[in-house]
Amino acid sequence: MEAKKLGSNLGKQNKVKRSFIKTVCVTVLLLVFTVLLVGGYWIFKTQAPRPLVTDSHGQVLFTKDSIKGGQAVFQKYALMDYGTVLGNGSYMGPDYTAEALKIYTGGMQDFHANKKDGVPFAKLSKDEQTVIRENVKNEIRKNRYIKKTDTLVLTDAQAYGLKQVENYYHTIFTKGDGWGLQPNLIKESDLPAKNRAWVGKGDQIKQISDFFFWTAWLSSTDRPNDKISYTNNWPYYKDAGNMLTYSSIFWSGASITILSLFMGLILYFFYRYHLGMKEAYTPGNFPRIDLNKIPVTSSQVKAGKYFVIVSILFFIQVMFGALLAHYYTEPESFFGIKWITKLLPFSIAKGIHLQLAIFWIATAWLGLGIYVAPLVGGHEPKRQGLLVDILFWALVVLVFGSTLGQWLGVKGYLGNGWFMFGHQGWEYLELGRFWQYILALGMVIWLFIMYRGIRSALKRETDRGGLVHLLFYASIAVPLFYCFAFFIQPNTSYTMADYWRWWIVHLWVEGIFEVFAVVVIGFLLVQMKLVTKSSTVKSLIFQITILLGSGVIGIGHHYYYNGSAEVWIALGSIFSALEIIPLTLLILEAYEQYKMLRDGGVDFPYKSTFWFLISTALWNLIGAGVLGFLINLPAVNYFEHGQQLTPAHGHAAMMGVYGMFAISLLLFSLRNIVKPEAWNDKLLKFVCWMLNVGLAGMVFISLLPIGLVQLKLAYDKGYWASRDPKTYFSMDIVHNLLLFRAVPDTIFLIGVIALVVFCVKAFFNLRKPTHGENEPLPVRDLTIDED
Repeated sequence: MEAKKLGSNLGKQNKVKRSFIKTVCVTVLLLVFTVLLVGGYWIFKTQAPRPLVTDSHGQVLFTKDSIKGGQAVFQKYALMDYGTVLGNGSYMGPDYTAEALKIYTGGMQDFHANKKDGVPFAKLSKDEQTVIRENVKNEIRKNRYIKKTDTLVLTDAQAYGLKQVENYYHTIFTKGDGWGLQPNLIKESDLPAKNRAWVGKGDQIKQISDFFFWTAWLSSTDRPNDKISYTNNWPYYKDAGNMLTYSSIFWSGASITILSLFMGLILYFFYRYHLGMKEAYTPGNFPRIDLNKIPVTSSQVKAGKYFVIVSILFFIQVMFGALLAHYYTEPESFFGIKWITKLLPFSIAKGIHLQLAIFWIATAWLGLGIYVAPLVGGHEPKRQGLLVDILFWALVVLVFGSTLGQWLGVKGYLGNGWFMFGHQGWEYLELGRFWQYILALGMVIWLFIMYRGIRSALKRETDRGGLVHLLFYASIAVPLFYCFAFFIQPNTSYTMADYWRWWIVHLWVEGIFEVFAVVVIGFLLVQMKLVTKSSTVKSLIFQITILLGSGVIGIGHHYYYNGSAEVWIALGSIFSALEIIPLTLLILEAYEQYKMLRDGGVDFPYKSTFWFLISTALWNLIGAGVLGFLINLPAVNYFEHGQQLTPAHGHAAMMGVYGMFAISLLLFSLRNIVKPEAWNDKLLKFVCWMLNVGLAGMVFISLLPIGLVQLKLAYDKGYWASRDPKTYFSMDIVHNLLLFRAVPDTIFLIGVIALVVFCVKAFFNLRKPTHGENEPLPVRDLTIDED
């Protein structure tokens, strides 16, 4: 009686603790999303205007439509997948904001030098240059925007600087930039003469030049009633008066201080209230798993083809990555073959490379969801297999249709349909709007498949914060948060478009995918009887709280210098620093997973899954945590923004975390639907080592040191120099590091090929379904609180 009473009391205490944790989680989520939305409204109210621009005599130089049209031209020709604007985009070409600012400032200096002495600025003595340089700084910083008439009045010197910008880009887009930008990229014949979609009337090259000038203006002109520019003085360029601000310095230090405080507090609560997952087995009593006794349904077997496609898309994506790496060393040909660069220029190849990464990773997660649904619900719903087939072919159409559409759009074959069916023009959101609708529809179909499979379990689980409900909430969040992609139109101001874009790139990919990942890991560990359910639910709620509690507002580190308000430097730096805490805790979880792997011995059938889970946790700390922390400090990001340190973090986080995790899910699902005798753990161990060694070499031998070289170059000469291909790519150390990258890339590619071979063989050795539709499955009921 006493033992039963004690157990009852402990159960009540656990429920109280879980209820309290859930209350904290909901409260934190409401607070952080409120801050994010209010902050977005503040961005909207304080963003730079897109005005009518005139000279001091009232002559119109360009209109609001020219700025909007220029942004659309920038998007239409996928230039965000070649260079950057306000530091956002790709890293082959220049940052067009920094480049235009240098030309604009230089034009003003020449104007004053010619007016005063009849010679260019470069011909003046140092003392004379100093005087003009200071005068230009004062002139360029003054904000001459008239809100009442929505007009920007340029001085004669500024109007001359604008003309130099227009002349320069007319030459670049006509003759090419001598690097990776092809001659005559922008052609008037690509669009109808009248009624153009999103692009204004007249010369497209002038419009894009005016757009670049506008970004240079807002980056160097003080905000109204302030002493910093709309971009918080970015990019760094002394001649324009752009210097590191006090906020960037102060909040860099403050974020580290606050990180130390919260690290201590969170670790205290983690250990004080035992918020980790608790092992469900005792030493010597590790669960024995007989794969032949695991039930298999028709929809689960049909999920097998998803994983073959995952491996093939992974291979194609890596091959495009190899092509991009080669372009950095030989931008105008591929081993002397020029037709390849004309067929697949850097911008198109980069867009396909990024989209394929999202496609194969997301497909692996969709496949896992399809596999686990019958296990959770305890039966196979009617016609579930048909829905799985429909979703599969929808994904095939999406992948091939959107890829072809990107190529046709950039090449100019779609006319006014470039945005709807072609290349939308935003990095990570390249696929046209029509294909986005297909993607969203596919995720909704997947959610419906999941719901049908787990519906009965949801009804049985009375605790709305139980394990099955957490899995369902995480599944709902995947299509729900992608919907914010539809808030962006080509005429949305660049700053606001970037605000919503990072809701997808950061919040959807780095936030919601991360939440889905930790919930799935917890679910799988409970399903295998390795951890207790109640401890896992508590742990998951705690992890979700700190993941989204830091990550939602941590999105602000992307808003430092894109034209958003200065307050985002404080918010972004503090909360992005805190993001390293949950990533650190995942290492503790990885150690527990390693112990489970060790305790399972040679008979444990999921060794390969655990190898990749442990890899995921390690790269989470190194790639997302350490490298992300380095570049997110405002004082570092000010000089680094848009340099190779960013893809060092990006590759380590995207492939190291989401890629490795996707492979772990793929292997778990296949292990249960592939004939046990056809499995090959030795090959998979080889794959794991090749991918990890290759990725580490790619990041730490190539991208990271090149990024450090660029960082020093930006500090010494100004940001523009660090992004000028002719300046930093011509450096011997950079060139040699790029060439040496072929070694780790090859190691990585060998691992990918081995994974493809394994997946194809596995596909031809799938088990036959053991249970039919609506037939009860002998699986563990996770709606019962067993512990």
